[in-house]
Order: sequence, then C-alpha cells, then structure tokens
Amino acid sequence: MSDEGTAVAEFSAEAKEMGDKIAGMTLKQAKELSDYLKDVHGIEPAAGGGVVMAAAADGGGAAVEEKTEWDIILTGFGDKKLNVVKVVKNLTGASLMEAKKMVESCPATLKEAASKEDCDKIKAEIEEAGGSIELK
Repeated sequence: MSDEGTAVAEFSAEAKEMGDKIAGMTLKQAKELSDYLKDVHGIEPAAGGGVVMAAAADGGGAAVEEKTEWDIILTGFGDKKLNVVKVVKNLTGASLMEAKKMVESCPATLKEAASKEDCDKIKAEIEEAGGSIELK
C-alpha cells in the first residue's frame, strides 16, 4: 500500500500543550491573552478577528456565540479629511455639513449593528480615504 496523498501532521509536545491550554481557556482568559499579545508583543488578530472558542468536549463549558453584529466607529481622518467626509456622506446618507461634523467629532458612530460584510466594506472604504475605524 502506498502512503501517497495521506499526510500525517506531526506536532511537538510544546505545541500540543499550548494548544490544549488555549482550547481550554474561558472567554475572559482568551480576551486577556489577546490584549496581552497586542499590548506587549504588537500581535493583533486578523481583520474582524476575535477569538472563537468551542465548547469543551466533555460538556463542562458553555458554548460561546460568535459575534455577528458590530457598531462601526470612525476614530480618525488622517490628513485627508475631505476624502473621509465624502465617504461618510455616502455611507450614512447625511448631508455634506452633517458628514463634516461627524468626521470632526471623532469618535463618531457611522453604523450600528452592522454585519461582518458591511464592516469589511465600510472599513475598506474609510481606510482607502485615509480614515480609521474601530469595531465594537
């Protein structure tokens, strides 16, 4: 028999131990780890990221639901305020003057309870215009 096409992954004892510890974390511990990695090592989760945890295999832990809606907060406009104002105007349907006031009063909520797809689209548009957003 040939072993072609069937790869078996080999994991070190250290990787297994660390993986088992991470899989067994509570949501609070996972958030703390995420904050530590960001603050101390400058490591951030992938875009839209957040730690998604599965229920413990023995049923000992409660399942954690993955977040499906976020508020989109404009946190800055960089050196291209006019470009950001135009994007905010188009995204929110506000008048030019209202959009300008929103941008100048950062942080400003652009959209509440937005889907992941909306968040990704709006983030790309704002960042392309020179602004920055935060998802809450």
